[in-house]
Amino acid sequence: MTYEERWTGFEAHIDGGGMVEAGDWMPDEYRAGVLKFIEMHANSEIMGAIPEREQIPGAPSLKRKMSLTAKVQDEVGHAQLLYRVAEDLGKSRDAMYWDLVSGKSKFHNVFHYPTFHWGDAAVIGWLIDGAALVTQASLLESSYAPYTRVLKRICAEEQLHLRHGEDITLELASGTDRQRAMLQDALNRWWLPIIHFFGPKSNVDKDLLLRWRVKTRTNEDLRAEFLDRYVPKVLELAFELPTPVPFKDAASERWVVNDEDIDWAPLDAIKKNQGPETERRLGLRRRSYEDHRWVREALDDQTSQAA
Repeated sequence: MTYEERWTGFEAHIDGGGMVEAGDWMPDEYRAGVLKFIEMHANSEIMGAIPEREQIPGAPSLKRKMSLTAKVQDEVGHAQLLYRVAEDLGKSRDAMYWDLVSGKSKFHNVFHYPTFHWGDAAVIGWLIDGAALVTQASLLESSYAPYTRVLKRICAEEQLHLRHGEDITLELASGTDRQRAMLQDALNRWWLPIIHFFGPKSNVDKDLLLRWRVKTRTNEDLRAEFLDRYVPKVLELAFELPTPVPFKDAASERWVVNDEDIDWAPLDAIKKNQGPETERRLGLRRRSYEDHRWVREALDDQTSQAA
């Protein structure tokens, strides 16, 4: 078969609801797109462990310290699972990690921002994990089968993380004026990055990952689901939503934000790895990677001797 014939057959397979396994034939563009997508997801999991890890010393009790530590361990584990899936698409884990710490590859926008206090742990665990679950649940129907299988485990654990974040949020929301102010402060700082989390409006005609069902829903659809799910909960707790302020559309009866109210400049800076905490956090990962090089080399030497 010619490449064009294989391409036509592949698209017919996808259009018919078919799944793709790592050993199947796939267009080069599909392989590269899926690899980049999963690699960024893995990068985001391992970089996402840092903001919460930074709040472990300030957790208000031993129980909170232990539970947040367990969550951080889960996030690093998710990264390792995803790097393993990505490896089958032709890029080594070592190469992916080096591209991350050298700033060549990307990680999610929310992990480029600083944390200041325990209120940040609440918002990250509740709203940011909530946004991640909206996205990841939609990917359970992705056309790349190895990704959907590992996502089932990740989503199950993220549900526990969400409950953990809800618990911290409710504790602060029902606490003292100072605790509520702490939570409001975190919400004020994180709201715009959470709106950015889903990205700008999707270009359906040009997005091959949507065409090939790697992604199953548009960015604006995912953002709308998040707003429908969480805006009423935030308001029920009597907190104020900062700019861009969502409103309930009379026609659709859905919570929305106007595109013109969204300031995209901070996200554009982050795309260039110029976020508030980008360089410091990449520096942490880079130093750790170099400091533990001897462990990888020792393991490689043992593997070579065994062979």
